[in-house]
Amino acid sequence: MDTTTQDPVNAGRRGFMAGSGAALVLGFSLPIAGRAATKAAAAAAGPAFQPNAWLRITPDNRITVVCGSAEMGQGVLTAIPMLMAEELDADWQQVHVEQAPVDQAYANPMFGMQVTGGSTTVRAHWEPVRKAGAAARAMLVAAAAEQWKVDPASCRTEAGQVLHASGKKLSYGALAAAAAQQKAPANPPLKSRADFKILGKPLKRLDTPGKVNGSAKYGIDVSVPGMLVAVMARAPLPGSKPTKVDDAKAKAMPGVKAVLTIPSGVAVLATGYWAAKKGRDALAITWDQGALAGLSSDKVSAMLAAAADDPAAVALSEGNVKDGAATATTTLDATYEAPYLAHACMEPLNCTAWVKGDEVEVWAGTQSQGPAQGILSQVVSVQPAKVRINTMLLGGGFGRRFAPDFVIDATLLSKISGAPVKLIYSREDDMAAGFYRPASVAKCSAGLDDKGKPVMLKIGVGSPSIMAASGFMQIPPSGVDSFAMEGVADHPYDIANQLLRYGRSEPGPQVWFWRSVGHSQNIFFIESFIDELAAAARQDPFEFRRGLLGKQPRYKQVLEAAAAKAGWGQPLPAGRFRGIAVAQSFGSYVAEVAEVSVAADGTPKVHRVVAAVDCGQTVNPAIIARQIEGAIVYGLSAALYGKLSLKDGRVEQSNFHDYPVLRMPEMPKVEVHILPSTEAPGGIGEPGTPPIAPAVANAIFAATGKRLRTLPFDSALLKKA
Repeated sequence: MDTTTQDPVNAGRRGFMAGSGAALVLGFSLPIAGRAATKAAAAAAGPAFQPNAWLRITPDNRITVVCGSAEMGQGVLTAIPMLMAEELDADWQQVHVEQAPVDQAYANPMFGMQVTGGSTTVRAHWEPVRKAGAAARAMLVAAAAEQWKVDPASCRTEAGQVLHASGKKLSYGALAAAAAQQKAPANPPLKSRADFKILGKPLKRLDTPGKVNGSAKYGIDVSVPGMLVAVMARAPLPGSKPTKVDDAKAKAMPGVKAVLTIPSGVAVLATGYWAAKKGRDALAITWDQGALAGLSSDKVSAMLAAAADDPAAVALSEGNVKDGAATATTTLDATYEAPYLAHACMEPLNCTAWVKGDEVEVWAGTQSQGPAQGILSQVVSVQPAKVRINTMLLGGGFGRRFAPDFVIDATLLSKISGAPVKLIYSREDDMAAGFYRPASVAKCSAGLDDKGKPVMLKIGVGSPSIMAASGFMQIPPSGVDSFAMEGVADHPYDIANQLLRYGRSEPGPQVWFWRSVGHSQNIFFIESFIDELAAAARQDPFEFRRGLLGKQPRYKQVLEAAAAKAGWGQPLPAGRFRGIAVAQSFGSYVAEVAEVSVAADGTPKVHRVVAAVDCGQTVNPAIIARQIEGAIVYGLSAALYGKLSLKDGRVEQSNFHDYPVLRMPEMPKVEVHILPSTEAPGGIGEPGTPPIAPAVANAIFAATGKRLRTLPFDSALLKKA
């Protein structure tokens, strides 16, 4: 098929995202209720009290909280109900949760659109959802007071009931119809932390039973009548085009119904996955890879190193690095490098789409259902209101499912074929031609005075731009991609003379958001280099950092807590050594201490990780601990194994046999210590990832005296003679 949809698709994506107003929404307002799905559910249970889009109370005392964020394991289907239930004074046993439809009422207040990413769900909804709960509680109290003919101030609430000093009480369900007639208060007061009964408690997750008994549905579980399954031969790199497609063998395969060419590749549609995969594998395609045909990892490294050598964009300039260098008695130079990484979600990417004339229905585990509605309206040329997105559970996201490619492709295939289509990217498909964490090179220089204090720091980072690749952001006039420099440009250390710069280089592979984004590589760079400075100054790495954090109390607090809990300075079992690192990302502060040994063949073993976390006020400490544990596993997998290499313009890795992740016997003991805080909540899905690689690298240096400056760690460099 010769399609002309490529440019309109991209133009529509950019136009929709720009028009959606990705700005911080300040203040408080109760959004109007969502679409017909929630109203139908309310009607089935009888007259409901539905004062806003997030809440529905029915006469049977069922309290339903509607969550607009996608659940990918991070716990939003429990955290959002906890925010609501606290201010509502609900009985937690009566609280249920359901996934919201796409509606501007559920827009993430930090983005202005309905998306899940950037560790923002709790941060963004901390006040709006609580305000919604407080307003609903005030309306329930007003309804009861009106019925009893008493002053609302003489009433109180507890566990889903309104109570009066006289002994009268009514359940929220009994008050639902009357409360619906009350006027919502404009700005209801919120509880003080001292009065919290739900927030800060390690409550069990609401989505666990369904995941255990199999009733929970992920995108890959979807099945609709008449559905075809599609598997694609995708372009190996952006810009690659098929010059010749021989589909004769594919079409001869049992179950294969069609072979279609769309802008992103060639798709085989069949009656089931195996038939589609066998048909896809039978395709004979000649690809024109253009200028990227000879791309290799060595060429990528050279391009990024050149950009780091002469970075044009200044992210931070303080003092004068030449003056600082002139006063230094010791200088140090080091080059660090991180590779492209895949997201490697456990659930393969998938989307089921059904184009029915002027309507579209989609079932997908997506992090960006709001933008997807606008994008698909452009793809199919219908009004956004005619596109219904059913957000399924996500078997891992890590930023990959924020991208719209798999949703677009499934919809195009349904439109062309006239049938509902379930598109599945196998892990091999996604890893070979997917969206990657950028490769990056950092060239670092520093000077120490005669007392070992840093007097100059100069860093140049060479990296592709996620902002440019996103399609909905623009690099600012300064030329600095904030994602490429985060963690470096905002490091916490008190150094008088600094010059931190960014050099953009675009080797070719599509780059994208990855768990903790730029922090994932930049914290490795800066925290490893700070450790090198401590060694050059002949100072303890913990004390060296501590001495440079006098102006950063939250950094200092988590650093000290992690060191204390890990027993920093105390003897370890023979052969074990400690390393430490600290980072702030997404509004949360995390320090990690790793205990590591190195075998004679150079293999590092991480025995224990101690993490101290200041994420502001907390919703559910059990979820926080699990997120830090999971983030450590994710980051440790990348540090020990994660690498996508390129040869002749193609990615060499394809699945977990050559892109390993941490296995159970390799899992260290992890201790998570959550520090009490009165600060606003920070994110928690990502901040545990950045410190683990430098903490382990610094422990390896303590064990061997060898500094590993490239990810993943090359154990051959540690092999004992």
